[in-house]
Amino acid sequence: MPRREPPASSGPQSSDTDPTATSQQSARSQPAAPAQPAAPPELAAPPELAAPPEPAAPPEPAAPSRPVLGTNAGPDHPAVRFEDAAVTLGGRTIWSRVNLEVGRGEFVAVLGPNGVGKSTLIKAMLGILPLAEGRVTVLGRPAGGSGKDIGYLPQRRNFDPNLRVRGIDIVRLGSDGDRWGLPFPGGASLFAGAKAQQARIDEVIELVGAGSFAHRPIGQVSGGEQQRLLIAQALVRRPQMLLLDEPLDSLDLPNQASVAALISEISSEYGITVIIVAHDVNPILSYLDGVVYVARGGAVSGPPERVITSETLSTLYETPIEVLRTSDGRMVVVGQPEAPAHHADRHTGHPR
Repeated sequence: MPRREPPASSGPQSSDTDPTATSQQSARSQPAAPAQPAAPPELAAPPELAAPPEPAAPPEPAAPSRPVLGTNAGPDHPAVRFEDAAVTLGGRTIWSRVNLEVGRGEFVAVLGPNGVGKSTLIKAMLGILPLAEGRVTVLGRPAGGSGKDIGYLPQRRNFDPNLRVRGIDIVRLGSDGDRWGLPFPGGASLFAGAKAQQARIDEVIELVGAGSFAHRPIGQVSGGEQQRLLIAQALVRRPQMLLLDEPLDSLDLPNQASVAALISEISSEYGITVIIVAHDVNPILSYLDGVVYVARGGAVSGPPERVITSETLSTLYETPIEVLRTSDGRMVVVGQPEAPAHHADRHTGHPR
């Protein structure tokens, strides 16, 4: 410090030293101005205001509360879309000018008289039957391109009572039905894959409530139990959609009710789109989000309360049909070829 003082106070510039000192002091006061980065801490308060948007971000990933939906989920990609679609078989037009959409996660019934093309509608979604006109997209892709994302249950066939194949083996076919015989050697990776596959099979068997009879021969369990196992088979590959062709056919009323409730629970719990072909709408009507009525070469779709009207049904069936509302709010269809239908809201249980 004494060595720095002599040059500062040397010579005749002693009178000037005061201004230089003041300038140095001002220069030192200027570095004190940079010390005003204390203002940034005040600006750090706005980041706290910016913090509220961050909590808003978590709700976005949490919003898809239905984990089964795939990357195509969203308003631009309904589960199913028919656009001016037509199918012709043997030179005869089954239906034409069909335009309809099914939203993701909805439970929709395909209804109509025998022979009008209800199952044909399902096969068009699968890409099994080519369209004569128009197009069909399923899960955002052309029909037939959804592969493992669809679980399909065809019309029910009775199993031979002497068939010794176990229920769990029927379920397993949903996972590796395209492979027969022993698997190729694959070491630990194959073993791990087999363990994961078995865990998934056990999971879906438990999901459909088939654990108590899954190891019995399939031909020796009841019709309702067989349907539960077949639904489990359709679920093994974690589909985004179930296409069920008359799964309640030939079941007694208690089994119809229990299987219908199971299908609705799967749709609601896992966000799986369900499209079910049915003759009798009564067992499933209280669970439905939408209805597709197929008749006389055309189709009409929408919410049950909009589609099931006297005018619409009379036009589709080409016969007078009256839709009545009872004192407790139920809708009753009178004059249709099928059994009378009673409509209630799927989610609240209240009539609609």
